Amino acid sequence: MTVLIALALSIGVLAIVATWLFLGPLAAFDMQIWQAFIAWACFFHAGGKTEGLTKTIVCMSFGAVVGVLSVMLAGQLGGLGALAAPVAVGIGAAAIVLAAHVGVLSTIPACVYGFASVAGLILLKGVAPTAAIVPTIASIALGAAFGWLSQTLSGKLTKA
Repeated sequence: MTVLIALALSIGVLAIVATWLFLGPLAAFDMQIWQAFIAWACFFHAGGKTEGLTKTIVCMSFGAVVGVLSVMLAGQLGGLGALAAPVAVGIGAAAIVLAAHVGVLSTIPACVYGFASVAGLILLKGVAPTAAIVPTIASIALGAAFGWLSQTLSGKLTKA
């Protein structure tokens, strides 16, 4: 079986499982399938294997924390009016880029995916920033795990 067919099969089947989990049992925990799919894609973008898994979980989680802090900062910058959120996001984006000097946080796009994931949950569902961080990081970790599993399964299918 070709690598592409094996990957299509493993991702397709696991996407069914992941969607069922997130829309079913995990829905009560405010975990989000779309955040998991972002992490799943990030896993491959970050090179896959153990390194991609680590980069995805660490960097996306860091970005999510920066995102929460940025939303909280925007609330404190109310005196800036319409500029409060843009300034807070700009500070968060600069912090992400500067943090890339730390080796484990050097995958800037993954950090941005995490920032966007938590901001999306806050903005779309009206979740408080502090209430958004745990389900976001849990969704990221599970999505990255699905990425690793899909790569592992596709590897086994190509060897069969």
